[in-house]
Amino acid sequence: MNALGNGERGMLYVVGTPIGNLEDMTFRAVRILQSVDAIAAEDTRHTGKLLQHFQIETRQISCHEHNQQQRIPQLLALMKQGKAIALVSDAGLPGISDPGYEPIRATLDAGFTVVPIPGANAALTALSASGLASDRFCFEGFLPLKGKSRQQRLEHLKAETRTVILYEAPHRLLTTLQDLQLACSGDRAIAIGRELTKKYEEFWRGTINEARSHYQDYPPKGEFTLVLAGAEIDSREWSEAALKAELTELLQQGWSRSQASRHLAELIHLPKRKLYQIALQIPNFPNGSNVEHPKSRE
Repeated sequence: MNALGNGERGMLYVVGTPIGNLEDMTFRAVRILQSVDAIAAEDTRHTGKLLQHFQIETRQISCHEHNQQQRIPQLLALMKQGKAIALVSDAGLPGISDPGYEPIRATLDAGFTVVPIPGANAALTALSASGLASDRFCFEGFLPLKGKSRQQRLEHLKAETRTVILYEAPHRLLTTLQDLQLACSGDRAIAIGRELTKKYEEFWRGTINEARSHYQDYPPKGEFTLVLAGAEIDSREWSEAALKAELTELLQQGWSRSQASRHLAELIHLPKRKLYQIALQIPNFPNGSNVEHPKSRE
């Protein structure tokens, strides 16, 4: 039986850790880290400080992007012995712009259980306080540093209608703002979070043009999370097939026909009634989530 009493089958716990403020560590995360047989850490020195703060004495195994191919067989061998392993990155959730995907995928491929232990995350922390639309968003992480891949990604963001979340280092922030200014409209709204949850946390909100001007006057310091408003879409660009596809996606997410029609009408400035008539052409889904009470029809 492993340390957590889960029988003879080992498992991997993906544990979220604070992104700055240690008070964001959850009771569950502390208990898991105390109870597992080993902790696979991105940086054992960094995680060691966290463990010391919470008086956790569990042994660590270094597992980062440069040695994970050698470490994964070791972790799987421990799980085959029925051991429970916790996977942590330096901050936030492993696998979200941090090492973690490879050991998680290998664990699943080997037939072991992966258990998420939720915790702090810079992307959602910034989004929640950005003041920008949060009902539909996408996470892009760090943009490619240069070349064709960066230009292709920026071109994609130009047309993205969902709110976009990006990470950026301080020495590249002005370059990224300049590239966004060129690729997107300079008056596109943006919110920029700096040093989230830490002592010098701050949010800046305005347009891309204003952001670039601001950070030219105040040199960037710390870690940045950018929340970019989605592109506005000219309603003349929408064919009925495209509208139907957009409504179908909303219905699949659990929206009712009326809710989906109203939401899309607000985004692209088309009459809700027209969109609702298109929504009525979409069949009900098996879970019945888009079936409406007759009174809700318009």
